[in-house]
Amino acid sequence: MRHSLKTWSLVFMILLAGCSAELKDYQASQPAFDLFGYFRGETRAWGMVQDYSDKQTRRFQVVIQGDVSGDTLTLIEDFVFDDGEESQRVWTITRTGDGHYQGTADDVIGVATGQEIGNALQWQYDFLLKTDDSEVTVSFDDWLFRQDDKRLFNVTTIRKFGLEVGKVTLFFEKD
Repeated sequence: MRHSLKTWSLVFMILLAGCSAELKDYQASQPAFDLFGYFRGETRAWGMVQDYSDKQTRRFQVVIQGDVSGDTLTLIEDFVFDDGEESQRVWTITRTGDGHYQGTADDVIGVATGQEIGNALQWQYDFLLKTDDSEVTVSFDDWLFRQDDKRLFNVTTIRKFGLEVGKVTLFFEKD
């Protein structure tokens, strides 16, 4: 029996979807993520951006100042890129209950949503990515993992029209 390429592609995509990690997989992982606790005060991070071919396209450092007031976390992120560019992003993140969060920032389209379980936080949002000569909307799927009291890892998949076009990898550290 002959199957079409479309049928095989659908089967392959279903199989891949079944292989993806889910946030609940980290239920028993420690230490607990604690978004507000970790980002209170100053945090430093180092990261890189890779394109769809895994080629490193940018590196950066970021200093983050976090302030918690009730159920709101404000993060001021000051970036310095390897080419000398500097930028700032200010996040306002609200705890909505039971490990769920919502957040906004100037270059985020709409509202970011996130949830923490165990040592992991998944954070998703659409982002206005500025290039040299244009702006493009992409989707970010951030996975953050608490390593210990001082360190945190972040792996982000960047998608356009559902296809992976890049990734960001960050390492965070508290003083």
